[in-house]
Amino acid sequence: MKKILILALIILSAACKDNPQTSKINETQNESRTDVTIKMTEVLTDSISIRALDYGDGDYWFSGNDGQYGRIDAATGKTEMSKVTFDENESIEYRSIAVTDQYTYILSAGNPALVYKITHANNDVKLVYTEVEERVFYDSMKFWNDQEGIAFGDPTEDCLSVIKTFDGGESWAKCKCTYLPEFIKDEAAFAASNSNISIYEDNVWLATGGAAARILHSKDRGSTWEEYATPMIAGSEMAGIFAIDFIDENRGVMIGGDWNKKKDNLYNKAITYDGGKNWKLMSSGSGPGYCSDIIFIPETDGKELLAVGSEGIWWSGDQGNIWKKLSNEGFYTVRMINKKEGFLAGRNIVSSFSLE
Repeated sequence: MKKILILALIILSAACKDNPQTSKINETQNESRTDVTIKMTEVLTDSISIRALDYGDGDYWFSGNDGQYGRIDAATGKTEMSKVTFDENESIEYRSIAVTDQYTYILSAGNPALVYKITHANNDVKLVYTEVEERVFYDSMKFWNDQEGIAFGDPTEDCLSVIKTFDGGESWAKCKCTYLPEFIKDEAAFAASNSNISIYEDNVWLATGGAAARILHSKDRGSTWEEYATPMIAGSEMAGIFAIDFIDENRGVMIGGDWNKKKDNLYNKAITYDGGKNWKLMSSGSGPGYCSDIIFIPETDGKELLAVGSEGIWWSGDQGNIWKKLSNEGFYTVRMINKKEGFLAGRNIVSSFSLE
């Protein structure tokens, strides 16, 4: 499972106050649109596969393979790229990222698991967590605020791997399986877009795949957990939930599918109105097939959605009932700063875009 984007457990990481995905409650509710088109501009083309993208402090930060990471000025498009390796290993993949007011955190997939803390002011890079274990594989990372964060990944024992920080990422502790739901045999998660974890206020939701497509939910920042079933496709190694997004404590969306059957659009997208306890399939049999990321578009009161994957970009103006394909160009992950502007990242490319 590790070889293809799969991770399951949490790394509790610092919340991003500037991140539009974690502060939607304060957004202006504008009139929803009945149609949009997309205009994209290439910002970066390079030999880097980018699966992690986040926004904060006026910049988009990204991380990818071969130890590479960077940032893009959201206003000017100016790009800076850097590289950090471990023990001369230049093949490290950073598939998780989180941005706070003063720092960016990147987390590697695979063994060893590494968390680096990057200071915005001087680009100082500090290794703050190491986990060496043959089965270790982390998927996603988020921060609630400047001090508290979480990350999760595949199981190394009898539960998904979850790590937390309470001191601004200076130290991380791995949660004991005693406090986490038991994992189902051959259940894991996907490190496809740093998006199978979502936070809102004290809540955190984790999404799984493989043998089961479940949601693990905590109302108290990972102290206690509940588990919820979903109607999403599961049962094979590359099928399940690839991305989730919550706009408040009740409304959330998920998307995924079967990576080996990318055109299939049955049982691959769903919406909840009760915090994840119950899920309703969206447009099963129509709209996008396999996708690796989905977001509520800011400033639309949860009406508009944007989904991306290797097969293209899709938009919905009615909470996923009807979808419009905006582009055939493939991307892995997406973030937006308002209802019109955002960035997309994927294989060898970062593009800015506007919805018009």
